[in-house]
Amino acid sequence: MARRPLPRILSSGSAQIARSREIARTAADSATDVLHPLITVSRGLRKLAASARAKWAATPKERRGPTLLLVAACVLVVALMPYGPLLALVTLMAAAAWRGRERPVVKTGPDDTEIARLKGLYEALVPYFSVPEDPAPLFAHGGDWSGAFTEYAFDEDGRPTRLKIAYPPYFTDGEPAARARIEQLLHAKSGRGREYRFDWDEEGNRLVMSVLPALPTTIAAQRFVTVPGETVLGFTDADAVQRTVPVVASDGTEDAPAVVWRTGPRSTEPHLLVVGQPGSGTTSLLRSIALQALPHGDVLIVEGGGTGEYACLTGRDGVLAVECGLSGSLATLEWAAHETERRLIAANRARQAGRPAPEDTRRPLWILLDRPGVLGDLAAADGRPDPQELLQVPLRHGRAAQVTVVVAEQFDSADTLSEAVRSHTRARIVLGPATPDQIAAVLGTEPHTTPTPQVPAGRGYARLGTGPVLRLQVPATPDPYDDATSEAHRQAVLELLPERRAETTMAIETVTVKSPEPAPAPRAEPDPGPAPLHAPVPAEG
Repeated sequence: MARRPLPRILSSGSAQIARSREIARTAADSATDVLHPLITVSRGLRKLAASARAKWAATPKERRGPTLLLVAACVLVVALMPYGPLLALVTLMAAAAWRGRERPVVKTGPDDTEIARLKGLYEALVPYFSVPEDPAPLFAHGGDWSGAFTEYAFDEDGRPTRLKIAYPPYFTDGEPAARARIEQLLHAKSGRGREYRFDWDEEGNRLVMSVLPALPTTIAAQRFVTVPGETVLGFTDADAVQRTVPVVASDGTEDAPAVVWRTGPRSTEPHLLVVGQPGSGTTSLLRSIALQALPHGDVLIVEGGGTGEYACLTGRDGVLAVECGLSGSLATLEWAAHETERRLIAANRARQAGRPAPEDTRRPLWILLDRPGVLGDLAAADGRPDPQELLQVPLRHGRAAQVTVVVAEQFDSADTLSEAVRSHTRARIVLGPATPDQIAAVLGTEPHTTPTPQVPAGRGYARLGTGPVLRLQVPATPDPYDDATSEAHRQAVLELLPERRAETTMAIETVTVKSPEPAPAPRAEPDPGPAPLHAPVPAEG
């Protein structure tokens, strides 16, 4: 069947449309050339008006009246001068033409330096994203990088800040070792000294590399808006958590994304382990936790380093003891173990009698142990038991007895941590510079970012249970008695300290707790009454 010819209007329409477009483009270019001075002056007037409006908004209210009076006087003087209005108009047009002479340059693509960097990244990835058997490889030496890099962004120095990479489906992105090689390569080629995050989309065969901004270090110790049983460990990225708390920083009040740790009977992570380098902020974190716990509970502090970092808490309301020596530390931890057992027995009897738990068993008790490895070495040299052995009862039964244990240790002594501490501390924090292997050894998995070799104090990673690894910046809580502490931070910590007690020392008696026997019937059990708040009560057999 013969094909019918198209109508003349359809066959010649494309040529007429092209001719019309050319005429319109020529007319637009001619009009732009003719009206270029007017466009320049209009752009300059708009910039001058924006500058005047910004200066007026920045002027204090008490100075706006004199400013208006001065402007009115200048206008009156110009109006009374010979040819004054004409000279003012000419001056204004000249200033507008000068301000509007430069048109903002719109960047439509990468420049030569950025293209060279993208080509270098592409060539470096070829050995990892290509195989000889691929008939149409996405990555090949001398190939086109635009098909592999779908999105990219650069900073002022020409280093990439965001890069979206499409890789072939046969790449083993499910193997951690293969991922680590790609992340290490991109980290080295894109510029060291920055923290990168790598998001792998295994289903879509896409990898997004982005540069993370530094977490703010301007948040100091303060009274955070939390409920009893919640502790703010620090602050992280805005897209990593769903909760923010209002804080007062050095530059004003803001809502900061916080890493909130929940403790108590229903907590799945009742105890915390903090590991870091010397000077990384582990002691500052424990001091921050103590200040947040004191309004609702009691605190026991055992300092293995013996440097007096917790002297500001000695004798305060709610602080049961601050021990630095071996004998006092052993006595304190032994009392804590007996107190945990006493709480369990009292709560069990109350439940069997159909009564609520006594008030003294519901008040949280916090045990903060800083650098137990030093105390362990001293105990071994003196032939005495390791203080960590006394933590087994609080660690195992602390959740039911409202007892929370926080242990802080340094990386060089992390191997001295007991099995009970490693098994029952499901909330983990790593502070200071650390390698990915060190972070994975503490948190159980590697972070999705690349750690930097130099970080400020209190900077690290946190993981609560089996949750994701979060970047963390601990609120600044220095020792207020340290001469190197700034006045603002010193006052912030001093305002949070409770009042001092009349008695600055407290003796903790060491008692022997027998194994409880099965309780008799509730009708035959007399009511023992509530026990004193801070005095250990021996169990009845």
